[in-house]
Amino acid sequence: GSLITLSCLSHRVVCQVISSAVPADSILENGTSDSSWITRLENNYGFYIGLGLAVFSSFLIGSSVILKKKGLLRLVEKGGTRAGDGGHGYLKDWLWWAGLLT
Repeated sequence: GSLITLSCLSHRVVCQVISSAVPADSILENGTSDSSWITRLENNYGFYIGLGLAVFSSFLIGSSVILKKKGLLRLVEKGGTRAGDGGHGYLKDWLWWAGLLT
């Protein structure tokens, strides 16, 4: 069997696994087994799904920053008061709002 060590702040426990068995409740009530299509998808493509989500979120965050910055620069070109100086003209700019909602 295998040995598993579990540690807490004040205790340490060593467990020995003697045999592996599939518990009876691993089959769900609707008759599907534990190897459903979601589990198989995660096992086969989990890394690529995570990588895709990370790249997509990075793209959204970057474009959000760029759109808000473009909106603020457009406000300065029009002669409005900068946001750092107490101006709130950027709240009327659709490009800044597009960046905020991205």
